[in-house]
Amino acid sequence: MLRTLLNDEAGFIVSAELVLVATILVIGMIVGLSEVQHAVVAELNDVADAIGNLNQSYCYSGFSKSKQHGGGVAAYTRGSIFNDTQDECDNNQCDIDCDVPVNEGPKRN
Repeated sequence: MLRTLLNDEAGFIVSAELVLVATILVIGMIVGLSEVQHAVVAELNDVADAIGNLNQSYCYSGFSKSKQHGGGVAAYTRGSIFNDTQDECDNNQCDIDCDVPVNEGPKRN
């Protein structure tokens, strides 16, 4: 019975085929996940551009109330203003996907 078990190779080819198919699937999955990563980064870049294009400037004037008797000011509120300026990465100025290739420098001892 032990000799029959050692000489039995009926499932070997099926196992080799499964390893080959699994390897091809894993390689394809790595490429697919890389493309998903690039697509997600591109969409998040679009969202960041949309948020960067929002104008956050505001202005409101102050008001005051004079006292009815005796003159002077009863209460007042100052106005305020804020002018939104362009940030460093507004309008897709920053490259967040991939850097350009850089040549290697000379090796030092």
